[in-house]
Amino acid sequence: MSLRVPRPRSAAGLVGAAVGVAAAGLAAGVVSERVLVRRLKNDPADPYAHEVFGRQRYDEAYELEMPDGTDIHVEVVEPTRPVPGRPTVVLVHGFCLDMGTFHFQRKLLTERGDYRVVAYDQPGHGRSGRLETGEYDLTALGRTLRRVLDEVAPEGPLVLVGHSMGGMTIMALAEIYPELFGDRVVGTVLMATSGGLAAETKLVAPALLGRVGAPVLYMMSNATRYGGTVIDKARRSTSNVAWLLTRKYGFGTPKPSPALVSYVETMNSRTSADTVTRYLRTLATHSRFPALAALAGTPVLVIVGDKDMITPVTHSEEIVRRLPHAEFVKIHDSGHVVMLEHADDVNAALERFLESL
Repeated sequence: MSLRVPRPRSAAGLVGAAVGVAAAGLAAGVVSERVLVRRLKNDPADPYAHEVFGRQRYDEAYELEMPDGTDIHVEVVEPTRPVPGRPTVVLVHGFCLDMGTFHFQRKLLTERGDYRVVAYDQPGHGRSGRLETGEYDLTALGRTLRRVLDEVAPEGPLVLVGHSMGGMTIMALAEIYPELFGDRVVGTVLMATSGGLAAETKLVAPALLGRVGAPVLYMMSNATRYGGTVIDKARRSTSNVAWLLTRKYGFGTPKPSPALVSYVETMNSRTSADTVTRYLRTLATHSRFPALAALAGTPVLVIVGDKDMITPVTHSEEIVRRLPHAEFVKIHDSGHVVMLEHADDVNAALERFLESL
């Protein structure tokens, strides 16, 4: 009888096995989660059950090639009833999301027809390209925003609207190009973001836990270079868990719209594990309180949900402490995706802010 000696396994094989074990552990409770998710999704009272999410109308679309080789997808909506002097509104989305984050704000501004709107997908998100090598960097995101402005809004006043990492991107822009604020940028809206308390947040928890699972989190930073596609398969196998965690971490309403939860979870799921891990270092080290000084001479609106578990209220309060002239709007019973969950309240605050400029 011969003894069969097992062959050494490759790094990719070991990663695949580890991910498989982790996914199997999560899958053990999938049956109960599947039943719960099915029940929660079939809510006849869902106000957004028939809302068409995703791509909205635009007049022009661009693919801007950045120096690092990534292509940035940009969409522009021209005003149908232009008003002289009105600023261009630029929408900057957050981590593991895309320009669809501002679905209701873009819809509002498009229907009004008196503001020009620019929206784009951050590198590695939505329809924008991914970095070929290296990690993502918030400073580079600030330069990407500057490139978008130079290419599609080179003249006239601007209002920058940033959610979560999008707000951090605006801060990075202010750090590099403070002269823009007060000259070109006449107003800034910061939604559910942080100026530098990232160590206290659960900033990456929903994206990682929701689409990967806690056992995989600890191996991801090294594993993706060997088995990113394997991890993405594990993420898809836990989609019901992801839906529930998106509901828990992204929303504050006791019974949020199932359609909205699904929409956010879909945006999360489109962001690859490779992209997620290559953003971790820059998000964890984000600290740009000094950059807020550039915003001190222009109007600022700060919006946050009072039940935001990702960038809690204290983060917005710290921004307002450093910018005491800012208008501060705290939305009751809202989580991190405040502009989706309580769109009417956010839109009302945004309209007031724009009309005041």
